[in-house]
Amino acid sequence: MRVLVVVPTYNERENIEVFLDRVLGQKVEGVLHVLVVDDGSPDGTGDVVAARASRDPRVHLLRRPGKMGLGSAYVAGFRWALERGYDRVVQMDADLSHNPDDIPRLLDALKDADWVIGSRYSNGISVVNWPMKRLLLSYFANVYARVVTGVPIRDLTGGFKAWKAEVLRAVDLAHVSSDGYAFQIEMNVKAYSLGYRPREIPIIFIERRAGESKMSRRIIWEAFWLVWALRIWRLRHPRPARSGSHGPA
Repeated sequence: MRVLVVVPTYNERENIEVFLDRVLGQKVEGVLHVLVVDDGSPDGTGDVVAARASRDPRVHLLRRPGKMGLGSAYVAGFRWALERGYDRVVQMDADLSHNPDDIPRLLDALKDADWVIGSRYSNGISVVNWPMKRLLLSYFANVYARVVTGVPIRDLTGGFKAWKAEVLRAVDLAHVSSDGYAFQIEMNVKAYSLGYRPREIPIIFIERRAGESKMSRRIIWEAFWLVWALRIWRLRHPRPARSGSHGPA
């Protein structure tokens, strides 16, 4: 089995070496590689990764000319993975808010699901070092998105996931154009609406160790309005029953 971890970066020089060390130190079934999708980081993140890639064939770099958004970075990374025949794709942040030690757990859970979400809200609330205002915003945004879209996932906006390649092939990536939280919701809703089955496993989410958050008001409003578009999309694309899928319906 070939596994690719896709991680978008923009100004993550302080974190990226530690991140790569920890990810590549994981023991998983098969071969584990990392693809860094760097949006022209002014702090030289791309150069750090390029130097590492020259020494380690497990590290790959996809450079983009500027800050083009989280959603398009993941789409570019997913396409790169599919073109090269990877069987499993993990998406996560480079700032170590997602614990690399959880990668084997997500991949193991894929044996009983089509995609797996490292969930902050499937077992109470498991977020560390967030101010109360941001925690409440995130928690109730997920409640709102779940109610409007009708998709029974408690952490629709979470960014730590493992995918079977077949699911990413089935989702029309050419028409996934949202960013940030909205991208996470859109991918979940479309995969679910195609009949694939998710599984949520609890993780501990820890606020970034260095650098600045990429959160913005635009990202929040995009997610707010997108859920209504996705509700309409779901009405036009009723969920089929799929044999051979696992996990919660």
